[in-house]
Amino acid sequence: MKYYLIAGEASGDLHASHLMQSLKAQDGEAEFRFFGGDLMAAVGGTMVKHYRELAYMGFVPVLLHLRTILRNMEMCKQDIAQWKPDVVILVDYPGFNLKIAKYVHSLRNQPSAFSPQPSPKVYYYISPKIWAWKEYRIKNIKRDVDELFSILPFEVEFFEQKHHYPIHYVGNPTAQEVRDFLAANEHGRTRTDEKPIIALLAGSRKQEIKDNLPAMVEATQHLTDQYDLVLAGAPSIEREYYGQFLTGSCVRLVSDETFPLLAKATAALVTSGTATLETCMFRVPQVVCYKTPLPQLIGFLKRHVLSVKYVSLVNLIADREVVKELVAETFSVDNIRRELEAILPSGEKRQQMLDDYDEVHQCLGESHAPDEAARTMIRLLRDKKQ
Repeated sequence: MKYYLIAGEASGDLHASHLMQSLKAQDGEAEFRFFGGDLMAAVGGTMVKHYRELAYMGFVPVLLHLRTILRNMEMCKQDIAQWKPDVVILVDYPGFNLKIAKYVHSLRNQPSAFSPQPSPKVYYYISPKIWAWKEYRIKNIKRDVDELFSILPFEVEFFEQKHHYPIHYVGNPTAQEVRDFLAANEHGRTRTDEKPIIALLAGSRKQEIKDNLPAMVEATQHLTDQYDLVLAGAPSIEREYYGQFLTGSCVRLVSDETFPLLAKATAALVTSGTATLETCMFRVPQVVCYKTPLPQLIGFLKRHVLSVKYVSLVNLIADREVVKELVAETFSVDNIRRELEAILPSGEKRQQMLDDYDEVHQCLGESHAPDEAARTMIRLLRDKKQ
């Protein structure tokens, strides 16, 4: 079968590449064409456009590059129509992908466009996080997406019970990636360092790093005699950028080594995102730190207006506070220092957090997400052809 995939950023490239590997293993006639990245290209198929030419985030960058974005979208639509895939698989990146879904759905009213074969199905892998913002997009999803594949267990209730839209929970790829790493590195937790490690994970974007890293560094300086302070550098950020925040500190930087670092860490300070779940899967107690502009206002909105109670995936999955979140008005050096000390060995919150991690692991399940998603996709597509 012919699979057309669209991933618009680095994380989508990673998850899509694993899905492609699983599709290839289960469908010997699989053909791929995609908007994506180097990891997807390594699996095989034809890359139409690299995600680096798509990934504009924030109002101003999008506005400045609007002509390029619209041109890329039109190219994608035309390429799908010309290649005539069996399915278009959208991977996260909702701003772009939901418009493509609308276009592909519209082809069903133009039978001549794909005659004599039917127009492609639209499958969404790693569902848009509309439970956090832009919930109105559910109307577009119901209309334009044939099958939605979720990697977060709490999304089943949101989509199926609240919005009466059935989905497939296939397991969590981040959890599987950690399990695979630990299985391949049985001695990954063996300590060879002179001091135990406190890991700093300050985000993957420059603005996040600028906002969060200085406070993380300051909050840990009193521990330099007892601990090795190690910052996980994001692969997309040049090492020189970190230097301005580390000058005069004892923090050392390692690049593109987050998993090996977490495998040996005693505790961690983590900016919200997928890294909170990775840290949980490695069973490393953590404090979530996220500085915001207008902290008092954001704190009020978080308590009284926003539809989600938490910012970290760990707490969202557990549906309660497993890890401490220092966000908006609770973000401060003193609070970070106090909460960190509480999860270090002999700290009063450490063992409870480790016990609660077990609940999160159970919620995620043991399914191999790419294999499960590929198996379901292929079955549905073959059923459609019969």
